[in-house]
Amino acid sequence: IRKRGINFTLTDGLRSVVASKSGNDMLLRRTLEEAERRTLNPKTSLPPSEAEATDLLAKARVATLAAAEAMPDFIVKQQITRSRALNNTNNWVTLDRLTIAVNYRASAGEEYKLLAINGLPPGKELKEGGGYEQIGGTSSAGEYVSMLAVIFSDATRATFKPVDTDTLRGKRAIIYEFEVQQKYSKLSIKATGDRAIVTGYRGRIWVDRETFRVLRFEYISAEIPADFPITAAGSLIDYDWVTINERQYLLPSSAEIKITARLPEQTIMLSDGTTRVRNDTLQTRNEIRFRNYQKYGAEVKIIEDIEDFEDDPPEKKP
Repeated sequence: IRKRGINFTLTDGLRSVVASKSGNDMLLRRTLEEAERRTLNPKTSLPPSEAEATDLLAKARVATLAAAEAMPDFIVKQQITRSRALNNTNNWVTLDRLTIAVNYRASAGEEYKLLAINGLPPGKELKEGGGYEQIGGTSSAGEYVSMLAVIFSDATRATFKPVDTDTLRGKRAIIYEFEVQQKYSKLSIKATGDRAIVTGYRGRIWVDRETFRVLRFEYISAEIPADFPITAAGSLIDYDWVTINERQYLLPSSAEIKITARLPEQTIMLSDGTTRVRNDTLQTRNEIRFRNYQKYGAEVKIIEDIEDFEDDPPEKKP
């Protein structure tokens, strides 16, 4: 698609068909969108030169690893809307809204604390100070700079290829496609029953041409065993500048986590008396917004105040 382009209009109907037939492959969707942009604006969407792309990638590696080393201890609030859909239809139904406090310390990494479920404090049956994996459903970790540092690490042996240019939140960026093989990967997926696997992954990064920092990070898991309950997993993280203790840091502003899992087989009776086996799949989506970054310390009490979600808050009960 990138080499030959497209000569048709990318309608909403076509996007829906591509999503359902490809298992909602985010990279395929965005590749089609890039191809459409090239068709509409061939002059302004020229790919970067090889020299510029190589130089920018080298500077991005240095800047990202340095930022990971200089990351301050901080706290942040995550507002998470969890949804599900059946059979790759993308007909999302909201399950719940969670408020999570995250403490990040260089010495201990990320620590998660569940503050509220649908605007109410968690029940006494839940472990005090525990993360939100204890309530079941889809949970995630590692959305901060640590994930970016991993793909730029020499031990990961990620391969990069410049594929396009883009403008993201007013910043001119070069898009690189990357791939990490399973044998060098540290990305893990855990399914119900505590079965966990390490997968390879591939995706793309958007690198700012001026600051050499990653503005967007997108990936999907690869090399998932055929007998594993989860058949697809992917994530998209947007980064923006925030102020912590009067200094600027590039940290996540929003994220979207999607997982597709295989449901148990069901045998159904048809009207003619015959039976048929159904093999359904379940999609889950976590939409995460990061709010109120603060320096780790005495300000911890502020983040524990429960606030309503900014958009579409749940209805108040009488």
